[in-house]
Parts: sequence; structure tokens; C-alpha cells
Amino acid sequence: MSAPASAPTLLVLDADPLPRLGSLTGRARIEHADATTLAERLPSADVLLVWDFASTAVRDAWPGEGPRPRWVHTASAGVDHLMCPELAASETVVTNARGVFDQPIAEYVAALVLTMAKDLPRTWELQQQKTWRHRESQRVTGSRACVVGSGPIGRAIVGTLKALGITTALVGRRSRTGIHGPEDLDRLMARADWVIAAAPLTEQTYGMFDARRFGMMQPSARFINIGRGPLVDEDALVEALSKRWIAGAALDVFEDEPLPPDSPLWQVPGLIVSPHMSGDTVGWRDELGTQFVELYGRWEAGRSLPNVVDKQRGYVPGH
Repeated sequence: MSAPASAPTLLVLDADPLPRLGSLTGRARIEHADATTLAERLPSADVLLVWDFASTAVRDAWPGEGPRPRWVHTASAGVDHLMCPELAASETVVTNARGVFDQPIAEYVAALVLTMAKDLPRTWELQQQKTWRHRESQRVTGSRACVVGSGPIGRAIVGTLKALGITTALVGRRSRTGIHGPEDLDRLMARADWVIAAAPLTEQTYGMFDARRFGMMQPSARFINIGRGPLVDEDALVEALSKRWIAGAALDVFEDEPLPPDSPLWQVPGLIVSPHMSGDTVGWRDELGTQFVELYGRWEAGRSLPNVVDKQRGYVPGH
């Protein structure tokens, strides 16, 4: 059944596999675009679904001529890939996929913590060499973690690490009950065994993990980034690991993705590299599609939307 002429136009910035939007049949006129056609199709859209959440096409196309969608939803937690001054200044409502990735990412962080504490990469290497070499590993219970980013992902990480017996401090944009402000970050990082970056990318957080901060960490400490790649000065991290200022690190996000084959990060000692997969569990795309359909029903009915991004701050404010 085709949608009536009065139905809103839903424009999807495509990525494979496409979202399952069959339940919107008859309720929306669904059109598709890619990076080359987005600019010409934006003026006719009422709603934009950014399914290709790695694309910067929205940021490039939005400043053009003509009307713009009243609502933009991105199938991701971060919104830095689509925000531009023109979108930030507009009346368009922007929502994100807040809630879908929280626990999967927390589990991934816990897996990285245990992997590094128990030296599993070395165990695997020795197995391939058929080498029996007894070693001692680190106990995680009683260690300390500093989680930077107090959104739902950061809070899920805190809850999961606490279940492992790790004493955890959470740092946010401002101090409030149970959350430290940025003024406490240096002190907490200097005491932590695990520093976990889960902050959104904003002007204030860009490059916040630099040579100075890696230099203040304990030599036995390890760093994990599952937030946004540009939170980290990657050259400074390479230096910190190469000079053994810190014991190890794990990165799931990078300044440039995919990570180029000639990047030194592939071979720096003590670093685990994963391809931006910490939140992607079996069925995650279906969850994202289901979430959007539910949000569309609220928008269609004129109800308020959850997950509304503060376009000036660049994330969904906490409560």
C-alpha cells in the first residue's frame, strides 16, 4: 500500500543493510539518498533518518538552499558527524539512539579490562608458539577506575565495573550527586588503574587525553577509549605506550576510520585495536530500526520525543 499524498516524507540516508521500515507502510512516503543525492532531496523531506551514521553527508548538505526536515534522527549515540552551525541554529529537532548501546558497550569495556588484567593476548600468542610459560596476572577486584562521560553509556560502564569489584569514579561536565566535575579529573586519573573515555565529542572534549594527561597516569595504569576517536591525541598515546608511561591501552574509536594500514597504532606495544564495534551485538541494527519506528509513532502523533539532543552542547543532557 502506497502512502497518501498527505503522508510525511521520510528520507533515509542509506547504509547496508537497509533499515526495516515495513511497519511505516502507508504512514510515510519513504525515499532514499546517499552522499551524492542527499543535498537535492533534503528540501522535500519532513524527517531524515541518518542510517549511515558514519557519514558526514548531512554536515556537508545541510547548509544548502530550501526547506529542511523538521526532525533528524541518527542511528548512533554520537552526533558530531552530522552537526554543523546551520543545523545547530535551526528549529529542527535532532534525536539519537541513546539507550541501544549502553549495556553492550559496558560489557565490552569489562571484557577489555579482564583481557588486559589477565594478559590474554600474550596467552594466545604463546599458545600459537606451543610455549608453556607460567605467569602471574592482575586481580581486578579492588582496583580503581575513572570513567569520563556521565551519560547512560558511562553510567552502564560504572555499574558493570562495580560488579567486578572495581572502585569506580564517574566524571561529567559538572559536579552533582555521584558524579565528579572536570576539576577532579586530573586527580582521579592520577590514582586510577583504568581510565575509560566515554565522553561525547565537543569543543571542550576534543583532544582532552593528551601528553600531559597520559604523563600523570600511573605506570601500571591502562587507558580505554570507546567514546569518540578525537577525544585522544593519538600521537601522544603512541608516545606514552612506547615509552611505557602507561602499561597498556585499548582503542575502539579513532580519528580516522577505517584505521589506515600505515597507522602506527596497529603495531604500538601494549595497544588493543578494535574496529568501532564495542556496541554492535547480534541484532543491534534491528534494535535501532525498532527504536526509530517507535519514535516515528510519537512524532506522528504530535507527542514529545525522547533522546532530544542539545544542539549547542552536542549530546542529550542528563537529568
